[in-house]
Amino acid sequence: MLLPYKIENRIEAGCDEAGRGCLAGAVYAAAVILPPTFQDERLNDSKRLSEKQRYALRPVIEQNAIAWAVGIVTPEEIDEINILNASFLAMHRALDALSTRPEALLIDGNRFAPYHNIPYSCEIKGDGRFLSIAAASILAKTYRDDYMMNLHEERPPRAPPERKQRLSHPHTPGCHCTIRPYALSSQDIQPAGRRAALSLRMTRFIKTRDFQIKKPTFHGWLFYSKLSFFIW
Repeated sequence: MLLPYKIENRIEAGCDEAGRGCLAGAVYAAAVILPPTFQDERLNDSKRLSEKQRYALRPVIEQNAIAWAVGIVTPEEIDEINILNASFLAMHRALDALSTRPEALLIDGNRFAPYHNIPYSCEIKGDGRFLSIAAASILAKTYRDDYMMNLHEERPPRAPPERKQRLSHPHTPGCHCTIRPYALSSQDIQPAGRRAALSLRMTRFIKTRDFQIKKPTFHGWLFYSKLSFFIW
């Protein structure tokens, strides 16, 4: 069960972001103040929930929260100030929009930019420990998903090449993977693309991850992890 607060009898706002590690699109952050008596066993880190569960919890959070808000930083702003500062700015914008001023902040992660002299605590994996951070995680994730789906409808991606390349690792017997290469250009991701993300490695490969390990041995999974890291 996640904790309703870190220190009793103070107004705490949980903050989390979505989109920091993505190649394109805006970064979203949410700030949520929950009542100390609020409990919902379904509420957890958004990454541990299915899409259906996240969208089912969003109205529950919005209806029961003392205050909630979502902040957005555009791709153009990300290119100017970098993604780390953009994540902080998105949280600040969400906090600016809260109807109730918090007395303390619970930030998911290990770093934060101070906000109006309000005390804050950085909580590693806080979205799996505190209800308010988990709620912020769900709001940020679902609202950014809505934004990305709208972008997809407005500008659908080009169909990837049909050609497939078969790979086998000489030191991993029984591990056979298929990977579909995909060339990425700045034209493909405009206007939502981030220039800072278009490194040489990213322009050669984009997340297709069409892997199938036929014999899931320990060495096979190890090779899969290394290969995935290289592509990303």
